[in-house]
Amino acid sequence: MTFPIEAIVFLFLLATALAVTHLRDLFAAAMVFGVFSLLSAGLFTLMDAVDVAFTEAAVGAGISTVLILSTLALTDPREHQQPVRFAPVAVVLLVGAALVYGTLDMPYYGDPTAPIHKHVAPEYIEGAMTDFGIPNIVTNVLASYRGYDTLGETTVVLTATVGVMLLLGGLGGARHRGDAEVVEAAGDEEPTPMDRVQVARVSTTVLAPLIMLFGLYVQFHGDFGPGGGFQAGVIFASALILHGIVFGLSSLKRVVSPRFLEIGLAAGVLIYAGTGVASLFRDGTFLDYAVLDHHSAQHGRHLGILLVEAGVGITVTCAMVLIFFFFAGRRAAKSEEPGDRDRRVA
Repeated sequence: MTFPIEAIVFLFLLATALAVTHLRDLFAAAMVFGVFSLLSAGLFTLMDAVDVAFTEAAVGAGISTVLILSTLALTDPREHQQPVRFAPVAVVLLVGAALVYGTLDMPYYGDPTAPIHKHVAPEYIEGAMTDFGIPNIVTNVLASYRGYDTLGETTVVLTATVGVMLLLGGLGGARHRGDAEVVEAAGDEEPTPMDRVQVARVSTTVLAPLIMLFGLYVQFHGDFGPGGGFQAGVIFASALILHGIVFGLSSLKRVVSPRFLEIGLAAGVLIYAGTGVASLFRDGTFLDYAVLDHHSAQHGRHLGILLVEAGVGITVTCAMVLIFFFFAGRRAAKSEEPGDRDRRVA
């Protein structure tokens, strides 16, 4: 009997998780955590959840690792030993046992008699081609069948980003505009360490446009294969963040300003919601894309999905880059004395 590859990947996941808990070097822990996300993406791929795997690879192994490393620049790179507390361990074990117990009566993985395969799933599969003409069923489900839910998720991205901005820029005691001026002044006088490495400069100059091009492919090919606004937004953001890491925040600010990103953050949600409002004005229900084209309901649905996915991509891109701006801006502000900051701004 062949040992299933899914079980092997799962064992690697357990080993990686245990390694993260035992590491005291936070940089190494961040790297291993990125490996954990990459293994998770591989496991999702083996389970035929390619869209989920795409998102996990882009968000978990990609942008999250960058943001964790940005956070480490503001903290101690090593974890200080804490006294052993048994109460949290007991809570974790009890919750874990309850979750495992709750899965005992679930259908087996891939069971064709599972309830999900008998009710809504057949309708989604049939409607994917007859109603939408779009091969990627996941796109149909996310943008149309559960379009209200995806609009809520996009709004959550907007709200969470605003919360990060308040915590790092407002409640943290440093206004974002002031930090941006400090970063711009400092960046004009002294290059970043990565900026001195010719290989990094050349590689980023070549790779960044290719990453953006791939992001466009993922954005507009999400109807026919794995992809969509969430994945494409993270890919766009990774290209911009790579530019900021290598060439500095002042250079990134010249490419895309924080004010532009703040406008785009809200504009993406407005594009999504506005598509639903447009369907109301054309005598349809909210997010009923069929009425967007009175000559072809299928074309109207396809057009509506493209519009809402574009809104998602814009919001996610702006959210990721704004968060990076705030993390990196605090690092630049922290590296200067208060008197130096006042002289620079003056």
